[in-house]
Amino acid sequence: MLRQTFLHVPGVGRRTELRLWGQGCDDWSLFLADPAKYSFGRSDRESVRRAIEQSEEALGEGRHQFFRRGLGRINAWRALPEFAGSRVYLDIETDGGQGESSITMIGLYDGRDFKCLVQGEDLANFPDIISHYSVIVTFAGWMFDLPVLERAFGGLRFDQIHVDLCPTLRQVGLRGGLKRIERELGVARDGEVDGLTGLDAVRLWRRYKRFDDEAALQRLIAYNRADVVNLERLSQIAYDRLRRQTMLPVQPTLW
Repeated sequence: MLRQTFLHVPGVGRRTELRLWGQGCDDWSLFLADPAKYSFGRSDRESVRRAIEQSEEALGEGRHQFFRRGLGRINAWRALPEFAGSRVYLDIETDGGQGESSITMIGLYDGRDFKCLVQGEDLANFPDIISHYSVIVTFAGWMFDLPVLERAFGGLRFDQIHVDLCPTLRQVGLRGGLKRIERELGVARDGEVDGLTGLDAVRLWRRYKRFDDEAALQRLIAYNRADVVNLERLSQIAYDRLRRQTMLPVQPTLW
């Protein structure tokens, strides 16, 4: 979908993008092959051409930062397939607070491997680990996970493309919390953690710290794992539905 995207180009909005698609220009390569063939309103043709050439170069080099600002929160989902090899699903657990020391664990899943960074063990490795990814996928991460992480790791600033599935799924009519949406879509959790809530996660951590209860810690890690692993399935559903929804209005034009 990213290679079909033009609205990240300065001066090009959704209406102009639809106009280009309607003329059959649904890929950067088609535009660059013959820019004069397409009409796109008041946008400067040469500026658009340069921006698309830069887009090709940035994508080829894996420079996600080039697209981050142009896509914004609403359209960040368009970059999911192109950065599949550098994409991570992220969720944090806390002790109930939002302060610098409140993070108890950070779950990371790259589509193959799950890694859980635990307070008092390897949590400090997070800034280095996250720097290797181009896309971060969360649920409500704009409001919670990322701000808490930035406070916890002073000086950390995320430059990745951030796909927050909470507002992204709202675009296709799916509202509510993560677990409610999972149930609505039939995305299951293992019996060990099925039915657990964020409050349970706080209690499990407190039990682990108070009683050195390894079973409580392992159950909490399993809960965190379900959070991040299920984000992959939800992102696939969101992408497929949004792509169909986004392309649906396109009708061929004659100019």
